[in-house]
Parts: sequence; structure tokens; C-alpha cells
Amino acid sequence: MKKLSSILILIVSVCLLFSGVSLAKSFTIGLSNGWVGSEWRTQMIDEAKAAAAKWQKEGVEVKIIVQSSNVDVQGQIAHVRNFINQGVDAIIINPNSPTAFDPVFRQAKKQGIIVVSTDAEVSSKDAIYVGIDQKGWAMKSARWLSATLNGKGKVVAINGVAGHPANQMRVEGYREVFSKYKGIEILNEVNANWDQAQGQQAMQNLLATYPDIDGVWVQDGMAAGAWRAILTENRTNIAATGEIRKDFLETWKAKNLNSGASVNPPGCMASALNVTVHLLLGKEFKKPVSDGKYGNALYIPIPFIDSNNFDQAYKQVQGKPGHYSVSESLTIKEAAAYFK
Repeated sequence: MKKLSSILILIVSVCLLFSGVSLAKSFTIGLSNGWVGSEWRTQMIDEAKAAAAKWQKEGVEVKIIVQSSNVDVQGQIAHVRNFINQGVDAIIINPNSPTAFDPVFRQAKKQGIIVVSTDAEVSSKDAIYVGIDQKGWAMKSARWLSATLNGKGKVVAINGVAGHPANQMRVEGYREVFSKYKGIEILNEVNANWDQAQGQQAMQNLLATYPDIDGVWVQDGMAAGAWRAILTENRTNIAATGEIRKDFLETWKAKNLNSGASVNPPGCMASALNVTVHLLLGKEFKKPVSDGKYGNALYIPIPFIDSNNFDQAYKQVQGKPGHYSVSESLTIKEAAAYFK
């Protein structure tokens, strides 16, 4: 009997050992960021790393490999190929093109690698998108500006990087909204590459050229510069969209600006990561991912800041550096809600 008990104990121990091994999960995820022109992108990567670390409490180890640099489309395709060669389990990419990655994403899928884009949608059927609807983001702030102007006025637009997929969708968004108001006239649309200094210069040029501007639709990354030019010219009659950075929120509060801002959270990559890990764990979506221009998008909510909730947003950034942006991301539990 004693011998039998010893054998049973040994069997149970072995079963527990192998059970522990089978339950231990470890995944490697490659993060590709093809443009590093703003602190927003740095915060995006940092929040994704923090999200990965939180999976430890769930018994899942998530290893991160980051490739973040200013590259053209071919350079970012090289990012993806490097990840494939390193044998990652998944790739999360903030893409520089909506269509150029189709072949390399197909190659990744053949290798059993999950591909998720964020911040900008991609056309590949071998990838999904997890992030905000960039067109919807622009439409929210364009509706705010239209309502603030009572549906009439002369408007200028300052856009980001020409040709970037997120920028293209945002332009489509505000144009669609403004087209519904016969009283709104778009005087000019310029690009300032999501750069604050370029945004200020662009606004200075527009103010000099069009002295009768009523409203400015400007993307984040440039709004602080645009508003600086507006305030320098003492054009307090102008309504303009704003930013989600702490330093701009401080100016907004101090100057009582007539502004509103759609939030594109740097936490978008963290949201994408949490969705990706659930996929790696073998979970299935409750319903097909079929939103967006390409029918492969999973949209997350778009917060908006105006006078109604400004104090709440301002409170969130207290104690943070000036470049810190208001942010949100899907938690592990919130991401799980999309799955069966």
C-alpha cells in the first residue's frame, strides 16, 4: 500500500508538472513604428510596453521587440520582414501606408504570425486594425467647429503628413462634415507634417493671406503652434480645434480658448496589444471584425474634450511632462469583452 501511495504521488506530481508547463504562456510581439516625429509616438510605445507587463499577473509572459525609427514604406516593410525572420508570434504596426504591406503581411500570415495595425488602417485581408476611426475622429471635431460657428463661416485646415493613411482619412472626415453646411467655406488646406513649429508657420501664413478666417480645423501635433499664431495676432474671435497634450491644455485653461479636441489616444497600441494577446491565447471574436474602409477594423471609442469635460481631462495630465497626451486604452478585461 505504501508503494502504491508513492507511485500515485509520483504520478500526480508529474501531472501537475506537465500541467504547469502546458498552462505557462509566453509570446513574442514585434512593434513597428515607422515615424518618430512626435512625443505622441514615444508615449504610444511606452504604453504598449506597460500593457505587455500587466499580462504577467494573468500568467502570460509577453516579450516585446521594438523597431521604431523614421523610415519610408520600404524601410518599414523591412521591419516586418525582420520580425518574421525572428520568429515572433505577432506583429503590431503603426503603418506608413494603407496598401503597401499586403504582400509582406501575407507572408507573415503564412508563417502563422498574427498581424494587427493601429492608428492607421491597412487594406490587407491578412491583418486587422484595432484603434479609433480616424475619419470619425475628424468628423467629431469638424461637427464641433461647425456647431460653434453656427453652420457658417470661412474655415482653413492644417493637415498632417500628406499621403499618410490616417491623414487621408481625417481629411475625408472633415470635408464630409463641412460639405453638409452650405454656409461653411473652406478657404485653404495645407500640410504641416504634425509638427508644432510648422503648424505655427502655416497658421501665420494663412492669417496673413486670409484676414477674415472664422475657424481653423487643425490636427493634433500642430494645434498648439496654430493657436500660438492666433493668439500672437490677438485673433480671439477665431474658433479652432485643439490638442490633447498637457502643455496645450494649460494654455487652453489659461487663455480660456474657444476650442474642442477629438482624442486619438497614444494608448491605441496598448489596446491593439491586449486584443492581440487574446488572439494568441486562441480566443475567437464574438462577431466578425468587419468595420472600416477595408472591412477589417475593430474600432475603439473616440473621447472628445470641450468645455463640458475639460476639467476632467486636465486633471488626468497633472504631474505629467508637458508633452504628455490625454490617453485611454482597452484594459485586458475590456479587450476580453470582444471575444467569446
